[in-house]
Amino acid sequence: ANEKHKTSNFDFCFLSFDSDFFIFLCCFSFLCFGNDRAVRVELFTMEDGIDETGTSDGIQEGQNQNTAVVTPWEVSGSVDYDKLIRDFGSRSISNELVARIERVTGRKAHHWLTRGVFFSHRDLEMVLDLYEAGEKFYLYTGRGPSSEALHLGHLIPFMFTKYLQEAFDVPLVIQLTDDEKFLFSKDPKADLAEYRRLGRENAKDIIACGFDPDKTFIFANSDFIGELYTNVLKIQRATTYNQLKGIFGFDDSDNIGKHGFPAVQAAPSFSSSFPSIFGPNSNLPCLIPCAIDQDPYFRMTRDVAPRLKFRKPSLIHSKFFPALQGDTGKMSASDPTSAIFVTDTPKQIKTKVNKYAFSGGRDTVEEHRRLGGNLEIDISYRYLTFFLEDDDELARIREAYASGNMLSGEIKAELIRVLQPLVAQHQERRAQVTDDVLAQFMNPKRMNVKR
Repeated sequence: ANEKHKTSNFDFCFLSFDSDFFIFLCCFSFLCFGNDRAVRVELFTMEDGIDETGTSDGIQEGQNQNTAVVTPWEVSGSVDYDKLIRDFGSRSISNELVARIERVTGRKAHHWLTRGVFFSHRDLEMVLDLYEAGEKFYLYTGRGPSSEALHLGHLIPFMFTKYLQEAFDVPLVIQLTDDEKFLFSKDPKADLAEYRRLGRENAKDIIACGFDPDKTFIFANSDFIGELYTNVLKIQRATTYNQLKGIFGFDDSDNIGKHGFPAVQAAPSFSSSFPSIFGPNSNLPCLIPCAIDQDPYFRMTRDVAPRLKFRKPSLIHSKFFPALQGDTGKMSASDPTSAIFVTDTPKQIKTKVNKYAFSGGRDTVEEHRRLGGNLEIDISYRYLTFFLEDDDELARIREAYASGNMLSGEIKAELIRVLQPLVAQHQERRAQVTDDVLAQFMNPKRMNVKR
């Protein structure tokens, strides 16, 4: 009972796989309490956190504690990733699972796996089982083109996806959600043509990550929707409005395009959405590398897949890449001091790191020597865990900084030495991506995929 407001409202939450049992509970509640009390009964599926009335658990991590907000459109605050796994109903990536990936691929695991940057998954073991049995899968990831210049955080899923493509030797589809950015824009003067242009510019940076041109297809939704539409329609018919409201928080003031978009992001999870690549009747397994804020889209997808006789996609989730100002900051193209962009010069990188990278150092040198740096909040160290591949060198820096033997200026210098060549090399590869190269990647018929 809600004693705080002295009402007679009752909430019940049951875990069940049977929708008939849910109907029984509703009847039971009405018989017991009549219609003079507000009774709310929720039925959750055990696996993906979506109930049959549309409620999804864990989209807003810590929503009652003001700790962090995690949605497909907003990430803020300090995220408790263990709690996020519990709330979202995913599973952590164990050391045993990482070892199995190494065994299956015959190569060393990416350092983002061993360091826990990619930390959570859904049915990754299933993909490995099928792969070991000789069945191929494909990769699917994407980008929402909201700015012309990408920052380093934008590259994380693509750099990791490149590793997966090489390690498993599998095809890849990359979705550019220019339609989403247009529909969800808060700018009343939003121009679809501009988002289409940004998508093409972003695609050149994605290609510069080094994907196999014979096994990679990049598409913009506004161009490719005709191919996707058959499966989009099936997904939309099988998903209720209540589910969308519960998962994404849509309300009556949102434009109808927003309500329809989740099916568009879901459709590439099913290989029959790409008939010219995989065949119109294919049902290949799909693995989706993405940041965990995108998980709600694919919980919806996994919920609807069995009803359409499709395979549920598997997912592997990354943690969030922090702004230079730390967890309280937000990386934005409108604030060039918030991030390292792939267009930055060596001088700009040095200035940004030295001036804006949040430090875990102490107030004085003497105090720092005595207490050491705070690795948890130091942005230079956290960036190094992403981009310094040498485990021994990272351990040396961690020990030196945590013990106080390395000062804040010195660890910033270490980061600058890592980032300057990384960004410069990306710019060199980006300069080689011509319009003709882009056209090749955006032509599905030239992909070399065995059916």
